[in-house]
This record gives sequence, structure tokens and C-alpha cells, in this order.
Amino acid sequence: MTKTILRALAGERLPTPPVWMMRQAGRYLPEYRATRAQAGDFLSLCYNPELAAEVTLQPIRRYGFDAAILFADILLLPQALGVDLWFETGEGPRMSTVTTAAELAALRPDSAIHDTLAPVYETVRILSRALPAETTLIGFAGAPWTVATYMVAGRGTPDQGPAHALKTADRATFTGLIDRLTTATVEYLSAQVQAGAEVVKLFDSWAGSLQGDDFVEFAVEPARKITAELKSRHPGLPVIAFPRGAGERFAGLHKAIGADCIALDDGVTPEWAAAHVQSGGCVQGNLASHHMVTGGADLVRETRRVVEAFAGGPHIFNLGHGITPDADPENVQLMIDTLRGRV
Repeated sequence: MTKTILRALAGERLPTPPVWMMRQAGRYLPEYRATRAQAGDFLSLCYNPELAAEVTLQPIRRYGFDAAILFADILLLPQALGVDLWFETGEGPRMSTVTTAAELAALRPDSAIHDTLAPVYETVRILSRALPAETTLIGFAGAPWTVATYMVAGRGTPDQGPAHALKTADRATFTGLIDRLTTATVEYLSAQVQAGAEVVKLFDSWAGSLQGDDFVEFAVEPARKITAELKSRHPGLPVIAFPRGAGERFAGLHKAIGADCIALDDGVTPEWAAAHVQSGGCVQGNLASHHMVTGGADLVRETRRVVEAFAGGPHIFNLGHGITPDADPENVQLMIDTLRGRV
């Protein structure tokens, strides 16, 4: 039988939605923390295929999710393009910046990224052999706009202000950076598919800060180009797009991007999304992540609400964003038991 997530992505309405969670391999799990300590630091974990595969498999063993998502980081691609990348403990990523035409021109060609990213592809190959037969393997990348916000600022920012400023002050350079990231992302994701990824997901975590025509130009269009090229190279490949913060702009994105599934954050209600987004195809989401911390009756009620709202069409159950490090693993099990009718 075809894997449940692939069936949902193909447009099938299932009596029980398949489930996985964004950041399901992560710090909320004690086994992840142990493996992270073994690796030494975050980047060493990302670039160690055996350990990266191990942390990807951990939530599958514990919970039996219907999909595993490759353990990596969206900033490995700019590092492969020649940007210096490091992580400050307790603070997050730091990068050398790309803010001028000269710095953009100095990036490595797309053909050169695979040497750096070869361990990621090996992780995919290990997972394609090690995962249970019923579990779908999802590859991923950051969307160009979101990755660009880090490359321009050299770090995460609360409002993506530096990227917006460069977009205003030197639109040609900023557009050139988006174009470079668009083509490199195609190469990166295509290599993941060749290594064994069955689905790919494009994370545009900061799409919501784009306004007006900029949302179309820098969020929708790059995603459309990436999706079209990947589907040309890999016919039948399902693509999930996640333009977080899109709000009412989620409506119509299946067609605008060409994606098989639109992942929803919890900024829209499941009832609204069922009426305005699910009509275009499969949707993914959108339980608020804080329920994995607080648990209890609210978690059970809201899980059932999401399932019921999307019961009329293809749906993959997920959170509205990634699970947080302070989540209780028991609440994850309660969520799964609830949606699978055990509670």
C-alpha cells in the first residue's frame, strides 16, 4: 500500500490523517540531547551522516510518525556557497554577510555546493535504507527569502530589517541574491531526491514579513520556480511549501506555487483554512506548538478540532511551527493517541 503521506499529498482524503512534526528530532527528546553531546556541536552533528541519521530516526522509533524529515539546517546551503557559518552557544547562528554586488559575485557556483553538502546526501541515503517501509522520507531546504535574511544580517533578526533595508537600497543586488539562492536550492533539493528523499519541503519561515508585491516577487515566485524545476527533473515528486505568516494570502497558493501541499501556521484557524486553502489541495498543520508544552484537555480538544476541520479533504497533521525545546515528550504521545482515536 502506498505510504499514507504520499496518499494525502496525491489528494486522497484519509479517515485518519498521517502525522509528523516540524523539528520532531530535537532538544525536547533526551535521546537527541545525548547524541548532540556525542557529536560535540550542532554543525558537527549536521555533517556527521551516522549521527544525523540517528537523530532523524529517534522520533520515528519513539512515536511511529508517518514521516521522517532529514536532520540538517537551512544555513548549510549558504555555507556551501562560501559563507562563513558558526553557532554561538545559547544565541544561534552567526554568518559572514552578503550585502554588496562584489560579495554576491564571490559566492561559489552552484556546481561547487555538493562537496560541502555530500554528508547531507549520505544521511539521506542511510535513512532511505533504515526507515520503516511505511515511513516517508522528507528532504528540505530553506526558501530563498528566509535564507537571504540570515545572509544579509549575519544572524537571525526579529523583523528581518537588514534584508528589507537592502531590498530597498540596492534592489538589484538583493534580487541577484534571491536568484542565486533559487538556483542553488534546486540543485540542493534535487541531490536530496537523487539520494532517496521522497518528498521535499520548502521552509519560508519569514515570508510573513514581506508585504504587497514583495510577497509575490520574493516568496511566491522563487517557490514556484524551485517547484517547477524540481518537478521537471523528478516527475511525480511531491512538494510542500510553508510560507509562514502568510495569513489570508495562504488562499490560492497551491496554484500560484504549484505545490502539492501548503503547510499552515497557527495564525489562521483550521476552519478558515479548510474553506479557503484546502480547496486547492492537501494542507498540513496546524496545531499550535504551545500545546506540546501545556498538554492536558486543551491539547486533546484542539487536536480533535484540527482533525475535524480538515476531515473533508487531504490533510497531513502537524504543528503550526516547530516543536519547542521545552515540550513534554508525553504530550507528543497524547497528541498522536488523540488523532489516532486512542483517547
